[in-house]
Amino acid sequence: MLKRADDDVAWADVLDSIRAACRDEDGQDPLDEAAQLRLKHHGLTGSQLWLADDAGFALAHDGGVDLAVAPASRRRGLGGELATAAFSGDGPVTAWSHGDHPAARVLADRHGLRRARELWVMRLHSGAGLPELVVPDGVTVRGYLPPDEAEVLRVNAAAFAHHPEQGSMDAAGLADRMAEDWYDPAGLLVADNGHGLSGFHWTKQHDADLGEVYVVAIDPAAQGQGLGKVLTLAGLHHLRDLGLSEVLLYVESDNAPAVRVYSGLGFAHADEDTHVQYRRP
Repeated sequence: MLKRADDDVAWADVLDSIRAACRDEDGQDPLDEAAQLRLKHHGLTGSQLWLADDAGFALAHDGGVDLAVAPASRRRGLGGELATAAFSGDGPVTAWSHGDHPAARVLADRHGLRRARELWVMRLHSGAGLPELVVPDGVTVRGYLPPDEAEVLRVNAAAFAHHPEQGSMDAAGLADRMAEDWYDPAGLLVADNGHGLSGFHWTKQHDADLGEVYVVAIDPAAQGQGLGKVLTLAGLHHLRDLGLSEVLLYVESDNAPAVRVYSGLGFAHADEDTHVQYRRP
């Protein structure tokens, strides 16, 4: 039987247990970073959470749904029950399938959601050589300094004006990310043109072996100067110098210019490294 949870219920441990089981079985966390940060800093404010005891959950926030069932409890109809609760009505809604799970396709079709976006994970292993970093004249690539905050937010908003997740980052969202254990200002590389920032590459170190091209943002006014490749390469040199064996990144599958740049640097995509967003208009 499903139950609605609120901040008076010990829901966090249940979610952590289900997420851990899914990561072990599927190799994917059913909650993306935005959902994780929202729950960590704001609890269930503005969200709805349904629990199927300790076996599954559906989390709804601002038109988006995250749903997961622990591997040991699958094929018992819990996913269908959770989806019926979270997708009730006929209003617009979106949901991600991390890893393009077959069961997600069935639930999406049942509730009128259609495949709308594909997000690829591309990976680069340490054996791949990196080209020499050549920075254009008039630009300095350096680590983040506190006075850069406003410029980082400006560039991010301009670069991702049409991106529904990254483009919404504000000062509070930036602060939340900088409060995470992985944050290192030396890994947030900015392109300083002497009058402001032309772009930045925010890298992330997950553990002793894995790093990430977290965000690469170029001011639209600076497009066409090759800064995307320069900043990407600067971040890869930084991550390599940390001794990491693998670097990953996320990119929209239809972003052909970005895929071309990353492929040229040695990144590759495997079919199982595909996240799919379903959408009901």
